[in-house]
Amino acid sequence: MTVGDEPQGRRRDAAATRVAILSAAQELFAERGYERATVRDIATRAGVNQALLFRYFGNKDELFRATMTDRGRSVLEAGPVDALLSRLLERVLEPGGGVSPGSWLQAALRSSGHEEGASVIRRELGEEYLRALSSLTDSADGELRADLLLAWLLGIGLVRSVLRREPLNSSDPAEIAGHVLRAAGVLLERNDAEFPPA
Repeated sequence: MTVGDEPQGRRRDAAATRVAILSAAQELFAERGYERATVRDIATRAGVNQALLFRYFGNKDELFRATMTDRGRSVLEAGPVDALLSRLLERVLEPGGGVSPGSWLQAALRSSGHEEGASVIRRELGEEYLRALSSLTDSADGELRADLLLAWLLGIGLVRSVLRREPLNSSDPAEIAGHVLRAAGVLLERNDAEFPPA
């Protein structure tokens, strides 16, 4: 295979190649964070060479941005807004408390110390989640309420999957979600408290 060529199986399927690169990047950013996930390792896991990865995404920052927006938006678009918090909790509380393949939240937690990573998270996802969640209340401070819940979710993710602190790490996801969703109802009165989400 020459530099820039796609592997034989993907020669005519640019969409599949893009998906393979994004999937590999999502997994490695979730496992290692922005700093430790190398372009070489991402390309190897995707079954392509680095030149092809750069042709599709330009550079590592653009690839990170694409992985975050791809997964983050898929959560937003997966169902009604009133169940968004429940969908987010479902991902944060995945069994085992470990890194799920391609989890954008894990990637966000592990990459938040990197300036570009934090900027992408704020710009590409934070504003959309904030806007969506704040629409679930008529309160004048709706954005603050939504931001408090997002901060809580990130904290739960950090304690459960990175720090693995007890008792949160081994607690039943449904029990945790029940407490969070009941409390969230005080801040966002139109929030759906069903867990797991329909």
